[in-house]
Amino acid sequence: MPEVVIPSLVLGFDFGMRRIGVAVGQTVTRSASPLKTLHCIRGNPDWSEVSQIVFDWKPDALVVGLPIPADNTETSLLKAVRQFVQKLTDRYPLPVHTVNEFLSSWEAELTILDRRSKQETDPVAAQIILQTWLNGLFS
Repeated sequence: MPEVVIPSLVLGFDFGMRRIGVAVGQTVTRSASPLKTLHCIRGNPDWSEVSQIVFDWKPDALVVGLPIPADNTETSLLKAVRQFVQKLTDRYPLPVHTVNEFLSSWEAELTILDRRSKQETDPVAAQIILQTWLNGLFS
């Protein structure tokens, strides 16, 4: 039976049509932290910026939140997220994992009580997505 390899450093993404929240997490500490917000134009990120983050952090894996509604409807946002996942898979020689993250942005807004800006909410949403994935690894 092959040995299961658990990644130690992971980047998490909360994809949106205008912004992508990014978080970083570690399996050693089982924790995630917000990192930054990337801007998109009609769902297209600046791939050089994404590549720079991947290069700088050298993650072992990537995690993307899938906004799957309770009724499992294939929404236009869900389709765009699936395309983003495929582009990550095509561009980087890393495992790309997904986790259901429906309402993570809403949860992030509750986490940031002063609601300073959407730009600050996106990395927290990515943190919540990544923390959910990390928690699933060890449950």
